[in-house]
Amino acid sequence: YIGALGARVICDNIPGLVNKQRQLCQRYPDIMQSVGEGAKEWIRECQHQFRHHRWNCSTLDRDHTVFGRVMLRSSREAAFVYAISSAGVVYAITRACSQGDLKACSCDPLKRGRSKDERGEFDWGGCSDNINYGIRFAKAFVDAKEKKVKDARALMNLHNNRCGRMAVKRFLKLECKCHGVSGSCTLRTCWLAMSDFRKTGDYLRKKYNGAIQVTMNQDGTGFTVANKNFRKPTKTDLVYFENSPDYCVMDKSAGSLGTAGRICNKMSRGTDGCEVMCCGRGYDTTRVTRITKCECKFHWCCAVRCKECEDTVDVHTCKAPKRAEWLDQT
Repeated sequence: YIGALGARVICDNIPGLVNKQRQLCQRYPDIMQSVGEGAKEWIRECQHQFRHHRWNCSTLDRDHTVFGRVMLRSSREAAFVYAISSAGVVYAITRACSQGDLKACSCDPLKRGRSKDERGEFDWGGCSDNINYGIRFAKAFVDAKEKKVKDARALMNLHNNRCGRMAVKRFLKLECKCHGVSGSCTLRTCWLAMSDFRKTGDYLRKKYNGAIQVTMNQDGTGFTVANKNFRKPTKTDLVYFENSPDYCVMDKSAGSLGTAGRICNKMSRGTDGCEVMCCGRGYDTTRVTRITKCECKFHWCCAVRCKECEDTVDVHTCKAPKRAEWLDQT
């Protein structure tokens, strides 16, 4: 536990916080610790979802925005990052509440007494995840920065933050334990539990694919679609203003690291294929020898013995752009 003085020093030294966030940090240092753990989780999830794409959710060390200048453009990538990070904060705080790690919250206090679902009546028991507390704190903390400024980008961020928060709630599931003669379900005790964070990641990734390009409406209070043929965004749609860069070459102003040196799949016709990933620049092939365990046998009792096998594979990596092209972009 960070002592009171420690909390003040730590919160004052986190770059990029606005006053309201700093106050919440000082008041709830244990929650901030959970938020820090959650950040690792959602960054990992973002990198899993985009591992086969030109933009692979790469993080930048020593940059408090984590993703650098890619966040300056109001693109669909920025929309996804705001949504998944907001979801990650909800997930981390809700889990810490249920695990008893936080003083401010515990299991959901409203899940008491009897209730019913399509299978009949049940008793609330166990520890229901307190998702409403997680959502409330995440809203207060994450949205505080956007509420300082009243511009189009802040409105876009607030919308995508909300999408992320609600995505976690969407995958709450009822888990039950049966009681009765030899486990028959004459009596059930149930609780609400969050699903694995991967489900939220998969869902938001689909929302990224279907994100809607918008412009501000005339009185500056909401969005209208950029293209009249698009449908209007709902509360669950991600929204963005600007088209994405192609992420093919390093472009520091756009936050693009380029795809030079990225591993690609020669056989694939998708986004991980060498043609798409390398943006038509071609690729280098290196023959690599890997040592793997093989022919494993179980010996009584109780050991598994394996041989070491050598396996030679071709690894394909994207060529760098010719120097002149690259200089134009940086």
